[in-house]
Amino acid sequence: MELKNKKWSRDEFFTMREEVLKQWVTGSEVDFEEAVKYHHAIPIKRQFAKQMVKAKKNGVTLTQPRAGVALLDEHIQLLNFLKDEGLADLLPTTIDSYTRQNQYKEAQNGIEESKRAGRSLLNGFPAVNHGVVGVRKLVESVDAPLQVRHGTPDARLLTEICLAGGFTSYEGGGISYNIPYAKSVSLEQTILDWQYADRLVGLYAEQGVEINREPFGPLTGTLVPPSVSHAVAIIEGILAAEQGVKNLTLGYGQCGNLIQDVAAIKALEQLADEYFNKHGYNDCVLTTVFHQWMGGFPQDEAKAFGVISWGAAAAVLSGATKVIVKTPHEALGIPTKEANAQGLRTTKQVVNMLRDQVFPITAEVAAEIDIIKAETRCILDKVFELGQGDYAIGAVRAFAAGVIDVPFAPSRYNLNKILPARDNKGAVRLFDVGNLPFTPELIAFHRDKMEERGKFEDRTPSFQMVIDDIYAISSGRLVGRPR
Repeated sequence: MELKNKKWSRDEFFTMREEVLKQWVTGSEVDFEEAVKYHHAIPIKRQFAKQMVKAKKNGVTLTQPRAGVALLDEHIQLLNFLKDEGLADLLPTTIDSYTRQNQYKEAQNGIEESKRAGRSLLNGFPAVNHGVVGVRKLVESVDAPLQVRHGTPDARLLTEICLAGGFTSYEGGGISYNIPYAKSVSLEQTILDWQYADRLVGLYAEQGVEINREPFGPLTGTLVPPSVSHAVAIIEGILAAEQGVKNLTLGYGQCGNLIQDVAAIKALEQLADEYFNKHGYNDCVLTTVFHQWMGGFPQDEAKAFGVISWGAAAAVLSGATKVIVKTPHEALGIPTKEANAQGLRTTKQVVNMLRDQVFPITAEVAAEIDIIKAETRCILDKVFELGQGDYAIGAVRAFAAGVIDVPFAPSRYNLNKILPARDNKGAVRLFDVGNLPFTPELIAFHRDKMEERGKFEDRTPSFQMVIDDIYAISSGRLVGRPR
């Protein structure tokens, strides 16, 4: 199919679907009409979209971890533990790496080896291999809304299995699950593959089944300027809405400066409303997700809890609808369920303490909102121009030109020319703007912020600042000051 941001016809979708469902044996378990009936019977308290809308209306920030193991019964036990002991409001199913690469035979071997070992030898839940039957046992055994989280460039079969199985929320996108995750996967292909996933969600919506969709906001999670992640989130949101998605959660990864983090969520909400209304997607419900710090963590547990608490506070004060929670074992590998629950309880305590407090829109916050919105508009409007009115085509051309540029991404389709660094107050700025289509005034703003820090630290702004900032939080600071 030719890439363009246009809603697929039913014929286009179902022609491709025949091949998608043949990718693994469990594809034969998918029955769309029966799955629609199954979704209509899911209680409201387990419907992700409805709980997100309720939380936004009530001004509440919901908590959600990451978690996934290979075997079905153990995964059920893990999620129930995180609900009961971690007090999680929403629950995930993180998918294993083999499934993310469409290596279903290897995933099956991992299941069998995990059974023999008596513990998970995969880093997630191989939902395709467990099939619709296994997924339904999962969703019926956990009394909470469930979301699929993964990192899959081609997630078409995974989407079919998980939605038919009863998941009510699905993460990912053709840009955010390519550029930060893959090296040589074509952006045209992943956008097409994710149009398939979104068209499937749209088909469910046409039958009255509301599936929440969430593009992956943090991207590489390493000093990503808000305007870059916002541009990607809004583009992926528009691509999803065109295919019929009606409930979207747009995300942002914590940068660490409270003023910037609060401003970023406010700006994302305002920009999303602006661009969705501008392009006629007025019937799409938008919510937000705040990801706690995605970069390097301290190895010391007490210090890690400090990072988690700061992320929890920023999420609530920004007004995000939900927060993705980290664990005190981030620097050590896959966390125990106990450590995962500890991160959740820590976050819940902060959420509850701040629930009735409102962070004021001070002059500093308002100025930061204006900067983020101005930068994001520069990117989005240039993407639209490059695509001649088409965000799908424009996104591919924008990455090739560096108009969108994700710092430290592995993809060869990403220019990797921009260099972010913190300013003197810890906000993420750009040491090198690269080819981002900013105005001369915005470029001067970033240059001045870098020079201000340089004067304070008595050093010339250089690439060393970038390196220092990458390791700063794991070393106990926000700004990577010279020692």
